[in-house]
Amino acid sequence: MKTIRGVWLTNVGSEVLNSRQNIINALNLLADTGFNTVFPVVWNKGFTQYPSQVMLQTFNQEIDPAFAGRDPLAEVIEAAKNVGIDVIPWFEYGFACSYQKNGGHIIASKPHWAAKDINNQLLNKNGFEWMNAFEPEVQNFILSLVLEVARNYDVAGVQGDDRLPALPCEGGYDEKTRARYYSEQGVKPPQNIKDAKWLQWRAALLTNFLGNLSREVKAIKNDLLVSISSHPYPFGYHEYLQDSPTWIRQKIVDVIHPQLYRRTLKDYQALVETTLKQFSPDDLTRLFPGVLIRLNAPGKPQDFHISPEQLWQTILINRRLGIRGEVFFFFEELNVNAQSLAQFLQAKNYAEQIFISAGMRGDDVQEIQRLLQNRGFYRGKLNGNFGFRTKAAVTAFQKANGLKNDGIVGPLTYRQLKFSGIT
Repeated sequence: MKTIRGVWLTNVGSEVLNSRQNIINALNLLADTGFNTVFPVVWNKGFTQYPSQVMLQTFNQEIDPAFAGRDPLAEVIEAAKNVGIDVIPWFEYGFACSYQKNGGHIIASKPHWAAKDINNQLLNKNGFEWMNAFEPEVQNFILSLVLEVARNYDVAGVQGDDRLPALPCEGGYDEKTRARYYSEQGVKPPQNIKDAKWLQWRAALLTNFLGNLSREVKAIKNDLLVSISSHPYPFGYHEYLQDSPTWIRQKIVDVIHPQLYRRTLKDYQALVETTLKQFSPDDLTRLFPGVLIRLNAPGKPQDFHISPEQLWQTILINRRLGIRGEVFFFFEELNVNAQSLAQFLQAKNYAEQIFISAGMRGDDVQEIQRLLQNRGFYRGKLNGNFGFRTKAAVTAFQKANGLKNDGIVGPLTYRQLKFSGIT
């Protein structure tokens, strides 16, 4: 699996998508800083951030009115291609339809799409109103948006998140879902929204949806990545029916970016270490955590802007734990304050900050093997498995080049391997 060093591009709290020139400037900055993937928002607050025939035919709303006459997604793809960055469109709102708007235009047009809580009210959690993720029409609508982008744009993949696939655990009490549960289980849905069987049954429906989405995306182009930025587990399972360990085990996601959004280094390290327990050595190559670098709320407790040193220590924690990359939320923090955070990462050679050691597997290990082979130090298989032969070759290369002989490929060894002709 390719290493991902990514950034989310939002249409909230950021001006990056407001013009073609802003997009070009942003992608140039990201390329200079060592990023190789962007996740631009394409589905937010009931509107698409690209011209959508699905939206036009379903709601007579071709695109978010703020972007009328433009195609921000196409502009991002063009700018990204010019600097060698992959684009994975981000369907941010997923099964949510509005924020503090009572369902917005979607539920006004299609009231039978509304998710219902135990009191038969429109499902609302933390201000977000939700469509019924178990309703076939709703599933087909979201799937159609995802496939529309996969078919019509030159992208590296598609991304769901903490709302795709997801539904608050308070949901599932609409008449159709109640009847289905009774038909399959022989009992009515329990009053306890966190009853174990009730949680498991609903989560399985979302897993089935994701499996179908993954198969449909791969049918368009097999190498398209299915990326999910889920809630951390088990919080995501108990609160939003996201059974991410099962998604990983069933291999219906290619890469996963659990939102490990913590404000202190101590809290981040504790959460990432807990998260790692869900991954086998093979599956670890799928993990590129979401890292919070900005929440802009001046004068409020939730306001947060990560310091350069805390960000760097976060990156080092990831590398030492065998995590090869991460995705930052969100771009604007790299662009403010005279781009000081981006300049800090550039000075640190962020793209070369690697830590690859025995027991690791993946494309980056295969790259190390190939570089060692080209230097005459490795004669084994290019299998992406850092075994004893690879470690011996690394150690021999380090000894020949005056480096610390620890058999670990860190930044100095990697730089020497990649750029030096010394053998």
